[in-house]
Amino acid sequence: MIETTGLALGLRGLTKRYGAVTALEPTDLDIGAGEFLTLLGPSGSGKTTLLNLIAGYTDPSGGTIRIGDRDVTRTPARHRNIGMVFQSYALFPHMTVAQNLAYGLEARRVPKPEIARRVEAALALVQLEGYGTRGVQQMSGGQQQRVAVARALVIEPDVLLMDEPLGALDRQLRRQVQVELRRLHLKHGRTTIYVTHDQEEALVLSDRIAVMGKGRIQQLGTAAELYARPANSFIAGFIGESNLPEAKVTEVTGGMASAEVPALGLTVRAPVMPGVAPGAPARLMLRPEHLRILPDAGEGIEARIAEVIYLGELTQFGLETAGGAFLVARGMEGRGLRQGDIVRLGWSPEEVLLVPDTGP
Repeated sequence: MIETTGLALGLRGLTKRYGAVTALEPTDLDIGAGEFLTLLGPSGSGKTTLLNLIAGYTDPSGGTIRIGDRDVTRTPARHRNIGMVFQSYALFPHMTVAQNLAYGLEARRVPKPEIARRVEAALALVQLEGYGTRGVQQMSGGQQQRVAVARALVIEPDVLLMDEPLGALDRQLRRQVQVELRRLHLKHGRTTIYVTHDQEEALVLSDRIAVMGKGRIQQLGTAAELYARPANSFIAGFIGESNLPEAKVTEVTGGMASAEVPALGLTVRAPVMPGVAPGAPARLMLRPEHLRILPDAGEGIEARIAEVIYLGELTQFGLETAGGAFLVARGMEGRGLRQGDIVRLGWSPEEVLLVPDTGP
């Protein structure tokens, strides 16, 4: 993560309503200078609404927005000094690459020699030196995406906003551009807010991730924090992949809980997240990589292999328990097993977690 030297963006009580519908619940959020923050969530979670409020494309129903020491809550978008990258790229098709980059600088009446210098510097930053005279329609999708990023950066914005910028790319190119965007951010250090519904993008790119659902930030943290200690079952299933059988909590003491898991036919003792309490809906989070096929037939719980999927180095098993649970295990063991085989499953106690069964 880039070392931050202050607050780049601060939101207090920011909300947006459309009549009786609340698109964004009152939201507080601080983003440090030089930070890459991703707003991650499914469609309708409020992430694009939040981005548009920050950009000035949508007026808030309440709350404030500060960029650095400026209150920009009612400042028009063109005066916020924000760079924006869209999924559609929004490049001018009749202009060259250099003309696309120069457009925003000309609107700001930057002197021509300075425009030329900044355009060349921005193209070098995205590894497109020498492409200034090309028409944008002559370029590939990945190259056009880099032009869009360069155009947003050339104005030297206080904050860079990116709205699903890789959505139009195929899977292989998207992975390549993800790495390029991360390297680019480490180089230019511009405060960036990135919107996506793709968890892989969020994990690759972000310093921190704000997981959104039903118009609110469900949890904010690093990728490691969200993966290891999700606040609820929604996040446990959205960040990575989890087995989440229902659990009936009977006791909570000292950050640990005892719970019955009917679908597995056993009682577990496991760490808990806040909100887990006797009588409250809960689920046992068990990641596929932590679920192991045991060599000793006398240990663990019994399951039938319903499917076997080979993933190169790893093998993924779909497993059915007598209690009706369908579990996914993923690892290097069990290469000789086949569909229909009966196996025993186990895990280490410190690798499971009881989470509230809440969220969108």
